[in-house]
Amino acid sequence: MEDFTASLSYDTIFLCVSNTENREIFPPLFSNQSPMSEVAAARIFAPEELIPEITLNMVEGIGSLLTQRLLDHFGDAESVLTASVRDLQAVNGIGAKIAVSISTAKTLHNPETVIKLCQSNGIQIVAKKDVRYPHLLHKIHDPPMFLFIQGELKPCDELAIAIVGTRHMTPYGRRQAERLAIETAHSGFTVISGLAQGIDGTAHHGALTAGGRTVAILGGGLLNIFPKDHVALSRDVAKNGALISEYPPQSVPQKGTFPQRNRIISGMSLGVIIVEAPLKSGALITARTAGEQGREIFAVPGPIDHESSRGCHQLLRDGAVLVESVSDILETLGPLTRPAVHPEKPEPIRHPAELQLNEQESNVLAQISTSPTPIDQVIAGSGLLPHQVLATLGALEMRRLIRRGEANSVARL
Repeated sequence: MEDFTASLSYDTIFLCVSNTENREIFPPLFSNQSPMSEVAAARIFAPEELIPEITLNMVEGIGSLLTQRLLDHFGDAESVLTASVRDLQAVNGIGAKIAVSISTAKTLHNPETVIKLCQSNGIQIVAKKDVRYPHLLHKIHDPPMFLFIQGELKPCDELAIAIVGTRHMTPYGRRQAERLAIETAHSGFTVISGLAQGIDGTAHHGALTAGGRTVAILGGGLLNIFPKDHVALSRDVAKNGALISEYPPQSVPQKGTFPQRNRIISGMSLGVIIVEAPLKSGALITARTAGEQGREIFAVPGPIDHESSRGCHQLLRDGAVLVESVSDILETLGPLTRPAVHPEKPEPIRHPAELQLNEQESNVLAQISTSPTPIDQVIAGSGLLPHQVLATLGALEMRRLIRRGEANSVARL
């Protein structure tokens, strides 16, 4: 896999990830200022400012790639909508039928209805040019023109791992998906999946059980949840993360929209874990898009005589990282860094959960070395009372940031 370098935004996050053959200390994860002029100039766009783009997005038959070609050719969405059929057909991939649909879009479609529907249901409309648009997703080959978001995306969601797999999971698959989702959430990652039956739903449940954040990418509109028996789950996801779709709120999910949403699942993630997948599985489509996007691909081995293991085993033969626990993920992604007081001396972090510590936990962790550190030394260095340090050490151990050693000592993992 080629090295993947991604700048993460919300104007706070920047991350560089390398493949397992070139593990380095990378450029800063967190920064108060973006070095990219396009991000610095970005802002939040009100829905009313996006009426031409929303109208264009409502035209059937043009995906994200064709939309970008049109925008590149004509300059902006309003110019696309007012172009002649002849001029539209000059764009590669635009035939007569689609050209007519675009030229009549302003007459046939009512973007104000979509805007009102979103506003009445707490749905954000986030355009690709909006500062709220996930920066990792912005860098894929064919990013969606819009994201419809219910819930809230936070900066920490740029540190995400996707967990996907078959709808027809086995009891073994259920156990592994839930365990890995809980471990991943405890480790500070947001868990991303597709809200489908089987492994996807179990991954969301696991993240919620762990008290972590989770994001669901849908193949239909946010007001048309599929499957129907995941409506309650979708509400829990929106309260503890976000529901995301590139389709207008009332869009009906179709067979072809699910492979499309898979590129968003992998595009918003640092890596994708495939838990169970037959050789013909949508999860393998997600794995393929992850590889094309330069993301890490992880696979969970399963029983050799079960159909649902064959896709994972094929991925492992093709070079995917074998996953037994979240430690395999952390080791593969390698160390991250965030800037200290002086940007030229970035402060290393070994674990995403370090970014979620409170002041007392950070203080105690800073006193602990990777080699055994006496607890008395930790107490003296932190300036805290012994019972405060001991309670904090317990919390750090639960987050898998430290381990207990012999002779009343602790060490960083």
